[in-house]
Amino acid sequence: MRQRRRILAATTALIAAVPLAIAAMSANASIPPPASGWTQVWGDDFNGSNGSLPSSANWIIDTGHGYPGGPANWGTGEIQNYTNSTSNLKLDGNGNLRITALKDGAGNWTSARIETQRSNFKPPAGGKLAIEGRIQMPNVTGEAALGYWPAFWTLGSPYRGNYWNWPGIGEFDIMENVNGLNSVWGVLHCDVAPGGACGEFTGIGNSRACPGSSCQSAFHTYRFEWDDAAKTFTWFVDGQSFHQVTQARVGVNVWNAMTSHAGHFILLNLAMGGAFPNALNNNQPTPVAATQSGHSMVVDYVAVYSAGGTVPTTTTTTTTSNPGGGGSAYNELQAENASERSGGSVAPGDGGSGVHQIANGGYLKFSGVNFGSGPARQFYARVASGAGGGVSGLVEVRLGSRTATPVGSIAVGNTGGWDAWRTIPANISNITGTHDVYVTFTSGQPSPYVSVNWVKFGT
Repeated sequence: MRQRRRILAATTALIAAVPLAIAAMSANASIPPPASGWTQVWGDDFNGSNGSLPSSANWIIDTGHGYPGGPANWGTGEIQNYTNSTSNLKLDGNGNLRITALKDGAGNWTSARIETQRSNFKPPAGGKLAIEGRIQMPNVTGEAALGYWPAFWTLGSPYRGNYWNWPGIGEFDIMENVNGLNSVWGVLHCDVAPGGACGEFTGIGNSRACPGSSCQSAFHTYRFEWDDAAKTFTWFVDGQSFHQVTQARVGVNVWNAMTSHAGHFILLNLAMGGAFPNALNNNQPTPVAATQSGHSMVVDYVAVYSAGGTVPTTTTTTTTSNPGGGGSAYNELQAENASERSGGSVAPGDGGSGVHQIANGGYLKFSGVNFGSGPARQFYARVASGAGGGVSGLVEVRLGSRTATPVGSIAVGNTGGWDAWRTIPANISNITGTHDVYVTFTSGQPSPYVSVNWVKFGT
């Protein structure tokens, strides 16, 4: 769904569904237990009160028409504005997440898009990873569905904070659908665009009708399996395989570019309009006047399973005040306790204190931070921003000197207010040993654009 123009030819095969008797399942089924040999490593069954937002511990809510500093209209030509309003994004109280597309009286569309906090989903060495979701597409067809574009997909973790390295970092479209067609597309994006090993901007894809009931009228289970030993990616709907890509097809170097980084993060969104639905509408713009507002993509659960190999572990961290610097890189390094600071001001916030409203040129120094044998591959910053429209910037990590080349960065724009805190991850190079850590702030505008509560690192 992705940071590019999608021109999927209308000639993409629509494989006839094999008749299948499917046992009835309730709309709020729990995450199913893993099959023999598999272990659940993450999941969300979207239990919660009606009208609440999805868990902030699990999900980041994307807003607007693109990432700060990234391609306009999310790189796809989609027209909606993503919001964090419960009119567009909410739990329904029955164990489901609902993402709803709405058109206002002026003809403007809004919808929602979320992505996992975690960005390190990958199989253990020599093992397998499965990403699965049980989803009902918006229940609308025909002309009233033109422009609807629900998706369940992933992006490679190096995309965070860069936004211009697509498609080399890899994209796995586990489920895509457009215009209310009874079809699920599975697509791989890779290498370079245009062209390359994946034939961008189209990607390597296949599609088929949903088994039994249509994709729009019922829930179906969409699954993607990544086999590190066999070097394959395989797509399933309701347990039936319909697409596979091997390492041999794209080449070792392209495969490694998608798979050798920290992993992938998962996204769920409902777009309106853009290159893919337009292409399957005789290259005419969507949505149209007849497109109906108010239909929802409904998600029962998302789960990640692992099998074989060595199951990765998650580093457990403990908060520390880190007075004057020092201490473990894997504990929270409190911004107000930096050994040196330039810019911003210390003030209460987010249940403690932080350095507030930092502008271009500011920095925090943490002396003698111990990464041990790590290696550290992740950087996390707890930030908030009430910056005005168009004001954004980078939070960068440097070692040894505040003029050293950054080892990682996070792009930050308005998060919804100076008290709207969110934890944003980024990938960093493999770091070991003890270093003075500089967190620097770079923006093309002079206005303050970010407040920081803490930073920390992870393996």
